[in-house]
Amino acid sequence: MRLPELDAILADINRIILGKERPVRLSLACLLARGHLLIEDLPGVGKTTLAHVLARVLGLDFQRIQFTSDMLPADVLGVSIFDRDSGAFHFHPGPIFTQVVLADEINRATPKAQSALLEAMEERQVTTEGKTRALPEPFFVIATQNPTHQIGTFPLPESQLDRFLLKVELGYPDAAAERELLAGADRRQMVAALVPRIAPQQLLELQERVRAVHASPALIDYVQILAAHTRTAPHWQAGLSPRACLGLLAVARAWALLDGRDHVLPEDVQAVLPGIIGHRLRPMDDTARTDPHGVAAALIEAVPLP
Repeated sequence: MRLPELDAILADINRIILGKERPVRLSLACLLARGHLLIEDLPGVGKTTLAHVLARVLGLDFQRIQFTSDMLPADVLGVSIFDRDSGAFHFHPGPIFTQVVLADEINRATPKAQSALLEAMEERQVTTEGKTRALPEPFFVIATQNPTHQIGTFPLPESQLDRFLLKVELGYPDAAAERELLAGADRRQMVAALVPRIAPQQLLELQERVRAVHASPALIDYVQILAAHTRTAPHWQAGLSPRACLGLLAVARAWALLDGRDHVLPEDVQAVLPGIIGHRLRPMDDTARTDPHGVAAALIEAVPLP
């Protein structure tokens, strides 16, 4: 049974991000699966707008961090400042202390600044000046990334890439969508006019429903066989990790819930597979660029259903 609130959320997003129904749905599935989202594409195709819209329709607090080459970890996490009146240091939280953090152009910053997000993304807490501080629930990092061949970018290390549950690409709109975009209202005004479709507590409840979506033993076998194939194939430096398998299953559950089902089908796994493998499978030839959809199609063809 389809959930009307999820249909309304998708409709609102697709009214602003035109002609990108599949990346939009993948992005929502990622958040429903409690994952962090990486959006990689050329400047100007709607990466930042998508992050804004997701936060807005889900009723979540939102902070944007513009990553630059001179950024320091304290610019993300916060810093303690001495108060002369009290004679003590007081911690001033950084922008990471919110429900949705937009790490805009994350690969414009140095690896030292990028690493400020690692603990937050994995543990949903940050440790600064010897003290651990919890982050709000729900908590998501949505990062945008310019293609690594562009000037002034620092590639994300594999350990950080693996923290992102999904990577999506938007690409150029088709002619009809671009025509509607050019003739339509200003996207910023449309985002500002959006009203939340759910409250944060409802989102937490939807995340619990995702966890309850049934995955049969045969379906889990299929995920394992897919992962095993990537680990033995000679084309990749390394195969999918156990964390990637858990993520694949979680997003497939969310994809099924968006379809109104309480069980996962192999088609759900196949639908979300490109977003899982696109930033995890590295070809033996480091200079080669991979098409995640082509890789996923070849992987699906090579691995029969159990």
